[in-house]
Amino acid sequence: MTSQTVIIQIPASLYADLESLATDEQAEPVEVIARLVETARQQRRVEAPTRAFRRILERATDLGIPDLSEQHDHYLYGVDRR
Repeated sequence: MTSQTVIIQIPASLYADLESLATDEQAEPVEVIARLVETARQQRRVEAPTRAFRRILERATDLGIPDLSEQHDHYLYGVDRR
C-alpha cells in the first residue's frame, strides 16, 4: 500500500502547538495528528446522545407517512407532490 502526501495549510500558532506536542511525545507531527484523529473517532463512537437529542427521541412519533422526509413541503404547506 502506498501513501499519498497531501499538503494542508494551518495557522502558524496551531502548527507550533503541533510541534510542541510532537516534541513532548518524542514523535513526528504526522504521528501526533494520526493519534489525535483516532482519539476523535473513538470519542465520537462512544459518546452518548446529548440531552437535547434524548428529548427529541422521547417525543418522536411514527406518523405512518413513509414519504414524509421526501414530501415535507406537501404535508406542511400543501404544495403539490413532486
